[in-house]
Amino acid sequence: MIYRTVFDRVLTRTDAERAHHLALRAIRGAAPVLQQGRRVRPVVHAPVPAMGLLFPHRLGLAAGFDKNAVGVDALGALGFGHVEIGTVTAEPQPGNPRPRLFRLPQDRAVVNRMGFNNDGAAAVATRLAHRARRLAEVDRSAPPPVLGVNIGKTKVVPEDDQRAVLADYAKSARLLAPWAQYLVVNVSSPNTPGLRDLQSVERLQPLLEHVRRTADAVTTHRVPLLVKIAPDLADDDVLAVADLALAIGLDGIVATNTTTSRAGLVSPPEAVERCGPGGLSGAPLADRSLAVLRLLRERLGDRLTLVGVGGIGSVEQARERIAAGATLVQAYSAFVYEGPRWPGRVAAGLATTGDQP
Repeated sequence: MIYRTVFDRVLTRTDAERAHHLALRAIRGAAPVLQQGRRVRPVVHAPVPAMGLLFPHRLGLAAGFDKNAVGVDALGALGFGHVEIGTVTAEPQPGNPRPRLFRLPQDRAVVNRMGFNNDGAAAVATRLAHRARRLAEVDRSAPPPVLGVNIGKTKVVPEDDQRAVLADYAKSARLLAPWAQYLVVNVSSPNTPGLRDLQSVERLQPLLEHVRRTADAVTTHRVPLLVKIAPDLADDDVLAVADLALAIGLDGIVATNTTTSRAGLVSPPEAVERCGPGGLSGAPLADRSLAVLRLLRERLGDRLTLVGVGGIGSVEQARERIAAGATLVQAYSAFVYEGPRWPGRVAAGLATTGDQP
């Protein structure tokens, strides 16, 4: 309640991107204390097997919060069982012009048009290599979070040049797959022009197969590969992606990314207009993300791992996604609105109440 009061009265008056960087810096600074607390007061969860990995529990942090892998273990110490970094692109890029991150507190929503701002695959790979060496030397009584790496297209690469697109994603996969515990291909952000065109089965199949081959060529073990899709896909297109995922042997699907829709918002129209274009995340996304998840599970049965993300704000909503077929769940906007104790509360709530409603 204290955090929510501070958020509503203070943080909503601070530039959202600046507040984000300050928060991530504070979390990183608190990492030693957080990690010591986990060793002294470990929380007992039921581990979740998925994709040949063992997740500490079902709740993870969605891609977008830690784009450059600077706070993975600190975020894990807050209570996330897995952390998906990125989106990382082959080349470093500044992203779209500022301001590009906005909040709609009345809707508990976030609008972003960041544009994949990140340090680039080479820099992030170096950072992850350093992390791997550090983890090999420290006390592992409190296990680190499972690390997912989300990769996307560099903006300057033309989306209609298939050879260039394949080479761009392959560079990221080649550099990052050796450090990833799972890899996610992002073709669903609305903030890189033309990116969502890659969700068509005709464009998606060669891309995913190329990333798979590249990852296999640079690793000694099979790194699970998933694709992240948009909530704005028509139902038939969602099912087509599901069929493709089965046909080419993907390990899972992340459902869903942000939406371009502004339907059903309660914020004043002028507040929504000030945010401008971009992907909307948070509470308004919940119903559609849940519907997409149900479509996928009905089509796929238990043959692939599904990661439910979009509008999850409570233990009850997390349990609803799990009951609908999610093996794992992720959050971002709720973490922003509810504060640093939120992931621990939800993870503990799932462990206490069980995964099913």
